[in-house]
Amino acid sequence: MDEEYDVIVLGTGLTECILSGLLSVEGKKVLHMDRNDYYGGESASLNLTQLYRKFQLGRDRDYAVDLVPKFIIASGELTKILVHTDVTRYLEFKQIAGSFVYRDGKISKVPSTEMEAVRSPLMGLFEKRRAKKFFEFLQGWKEDDPTTHQGINLDRDSMKVVYEKFGLEPGTQDFIGHAMALYLNDDYITKVARPAYDRIILYTSSMARYGKSPYIYPYMSFARLSAIYGGTYMLDKQIEAIVTDSDGKFIGVTSGGETVKAKQVIGDPSYFGADGKDGGKVRVVEEGKVVRAICFLKHPIPGTEDSDSCQIIIPQNQVGRRHDIYIAMVSSTHNVCAKDIYVAIVSTIVETDKPELEIAPGLSLLGPIYDKFVDITPLYTPTSSGETDNIFITRSYDATSHFETVVDDVQDVWKRVTGTDLVLKKREVEVQG
Repeated sequence: MDEEYDVIVLGTGLTECILSGLLSVEGKKVLHMDRNDYYGGESASLNLTQLYRKFQLGRDRDYAVDLVPKFIIASGELTKILVHTDVTRYLEFKQIAGSFVYRDGKISKVPSTEMEAVRSPLMGLFEKRRAKKFFEFLQGWKEDDPTTHQGINLDRDSMKVVYEKFGLEPGTQDFIGHAMALYLNDDYITKVARPAYDRIILYTSSMARYGKSPYIYPYMSFARLSAIYGGTYMLDKQIEAIVTDSDGKFIGVTSGGETVKAKQVIGDPSYFGADGKDGGKVRVVEEGKVVRAICFLKHPIPGTEDSDSCQIIIPQNQVGRRHDIYIAMVSSTHNVCAKDIYVAIVSTIVETDKPELEIAPGLSLLGPIYDKFVDITPLYTPTSSGETDNIFITRSYDATSHFETVVDDVQDVWKRVTGTDLVLKKREVEVQG
């Protein structure tokens, strides 16, 4: 390994694959390495032999089961990134059939327009009228027309002020904030309303784009996109050392007794362990854990209109928690499992010493579970920006069943690595119904 690279990328998870692709598009010479003998890292799609290795499952068929769900907001930033890197020439997308929310012990479709609000079982008659006016306000907002603002300043007033203006009940605020704006907790309510407005409009515009739901799903695993992106890729390479100079700046990576040099390194937290083995320097800290249950079903999830795929969000307040519970379900329609099998992944942030009990409200919605595999993974965050030592570390995947938070991390790492904001070109993505 005598060649020198601009950037070495460690780990082939989605975040790392995107950054590798973006850097390749910019003309950087990239070496991409992974200790596993498969692509994807923590966000891999595994067949049953590989699942057996991870979860002791003994059968092997034509499966590609996600360890982390891969739902994409149709009009979101990840779609724009995939377009920018021309990956959409190699990918086909399938629409997710439904977006649902758990409220008062039942699953209901998330309303995204004033007319859906009127028909929704989530609200009583008077609350439907208030919600209809709220959605009309959002859809009718024009930046340069104060008559559409109804006295609201999105850059000054909090979301609490907006909710109160329309008299929306706490349960309605729950599904708007968590199932539409996709906030992880209620902190957003006391902050200025502009980001929440943007998130709700993103959800409704994505919904309007293809109907049914705002989510799309790629037929090909993101992990396998590595080969498309144009760098050099090496799997099954154990990383023995991150090499730095006397000033602590990155020089290269040692694998198999050889050191390959580069100007910068990007990697997932597992390559920079908090155990201090990396030259005695702690580069990441654990800030929590995620519990995920991969469940095999022989039926659609009850209450989802027999959907072949869906997302269900259980807002924290509905089950007395500090974090939402997420359910993502796909099927053979999405080329992930055998015919008449459905794969549901239930996930949340761990809050107690009994993680599996914490996802029980989600598991109880699935109906009979044919097989189940539970995994608890740490949430790591880097201790420094990487700008002083050229070591840039990504964040662990959170409990969400969509990838909007991953995009935030991609944009943050990109700016730290290049010193510039990520600017993307616009183009449409074709989606199968």
